[in-house]
Amino acid sequence: MLTEMLTGINAVIFDLDGTLMDSMWVWTDIDIEYLGRYGQTLPEDLQDDIAGMSFTETAEYFKKRFQLPESLDEIKKEWNRLAYEQYAKHVTLKSGAAAFLQELRAAKIPLGIASSNSRELITACLRSNHVADFFDSITISCDVPKGKPAPDVYLLAARSLGVQPQDCLVFEDIPEGILAGKNAGMKVCAVEDAFSAHLKQEIRRLADYYIRSYDEIADGTYEALAETP
Repeated sequence: MLTEMLTGINAVIFDLDGTLMDSMWVWTDIDIEYLGRYGQTLPEDLQDDIAGMSFTETAEYFKKRFQLPESLDEIKKEWNRLAYEQYAKHVTLKSGAAAFLQELRAAKIPLGIASSNSRELITACLRSNHVADFFDSITISCDVPKGKPAPDVYLLAARSLGVQPQDCLVFEDIPEGILAGKNAGMKVCAVEDAFSAHLKQEIRRLADYYIRSYDEIADGTYEALAETP
């Protein structure tokens, strides 16, 4: 039986990293390895600085901040190469996500991905977790002018699913992503993730709902938060 969270919802759109997949850990190791090639260490503020950026925007940030000699395409190609095996073999769905996706699919609710990651890595982990066929569209921030918190990627996702933005429910894990969904006029459920735990207060302030795992949707223990001012 579907939750009250989905009342009046005609499509559900998921961010990928830290939201649908337990995958943020991959990038710490990659960033350390990648920057180490240039004799640079991983700055403590890096993840907060690039949060919500598209793959291309992140490459632009790296190129400028760390004065990298490679082109943007070369940087992105290398990141895909470094991350591919982890996404294809080791990145897993968050607890309860598989059952929730099955329930949504059984109810014939259109499903989409709206992610800042690359299409190659998204496809790899969806396939390895046997959920690729659940999704009607995959939209990436490189497809639109601006990454999150701009609403662009979520508005494009809604169009690709053939639904109005106000009829969509978004799942996100960081403030920039939550704001992207809200800026698109959508309801947003925040998903707890260890890598954004230090932002929990802000996340709870911005979101419409909050879950620690997708199991809370099935058992009705998710939190409905106060209206965003």
